[in-house]
Amino acid sequence: MKKINPIFVLAALLFTVILLIPTMLVLPFSGEKATGELSEEVKQQTEKEAKSEPSADSAVEVAVLRTAQSQVENVPLNEYLIGVVAAEMPAEFELEALKAQALTARTYYVKQMMGTENSGLPDGAHVTDTVAHQVYKNKQELKRQWGSEFNQKYAKVKEAVESTDGQILTYEGEPITATFFSTSNGFTENSEDYWANTFPYLRSVESPWDKASPKYIEQKVIPIREFENKLGIQLTDRTNIGKVTDRTAGNRVAKVEVGGKVLSGKEVREQLGLNSSDFKWYAKGDNIIVETVGYGHGVGMSQYGANGMAAEGKNYKDIVQHYYQGVEIASGESELTKVMAKK
Repeated sequence: MKKINPIFVLAALLFTVILLIPTMLVLPFSGEKATGELSEEVKQQTEKEAKSEPSADSAVEVAVLRTAQSQVENVPLNEYLIGVVAAEMPAEFELEALKAQALTARTYYVKQMMGTENSGLPDGAHVTDTVAHQVYKNKQELKRQWGSEFNQKYAKVKEAVESTDGQILTYEGEPITATFFSTSNGFTENSEDYWANTFPYLRSVESPWDKASPKYIEQKVIPIREFENKLGIQLTDRTNIGKVTDRTAGNRVAKVEVGGKVLSGKEVREQLGLNSSDFKWYAKGDNIIVETVGYGHGVGMSQYGANGMAAEGKNYKDIVQHYYQGVEIASGESELTKVMAKK
């Protein structure tokens, strides 16, 4: 028998392995049939992702007047909304409540830009960062506020904004005045019971979830002299300070007779610096003890109510359609386009 040269055997094995390597590399990624098109498909997918359109929000730039610095800060709308939602609502709230807040914040901005409400602002500014418009904090400010919890909380608020990208609240095709407040007394207010204008979507609705709010009930102690001065009255009978003569649909004080004067609940709230216009009071020594229920003007969406609804499994659409009667959630891209055209 002829002896086989081991060198030839080794060479044959190496040649076979070299031929098999490309097939072994392709087969795991291409199933039963190696098409050889994987790299081209990956390339096309990468190019497609690189060319993807920006979100509706990121295409709009907001000029925010930073009041403390007296400077205008320009940020994309999506970043502005993150800063507003984070400043206006606790990040610990349910995600669906945060989405509802994002929707109101975007609607507010669009309504602001489509109207004349930004008159009086410095040239180039669209909104301020205060309660005169919407409170806003940028990323650096939120880092200082949240500390080690920044990444988690920022990601949550960002998700809320992105989940509602480009959406606004409309009534009969027009952006609404999307007012909101902290805590109700169990009901929201009709708009005309607190402000001059009547809006068909800002109607009084039940909001029983607010009882869980830490701001639901508050007592305030006011010296009698201060009480008289601020209301422009003089008390002659401390056992009978005043009488509520009318209440609103939301069960707040509409009119009260006190010290021979008739005042609205709103006037009393603002002049005494009360949390709510749902109040009662009594004299104790040289002071007036005022107890309020709720926190805020009471018109529109209750934030603690929204969180309570979300905790019961309601989504952000359920929430906004409860607090804003008869509204629709619509794409705001055409309105955002108009906003960009106005700049």
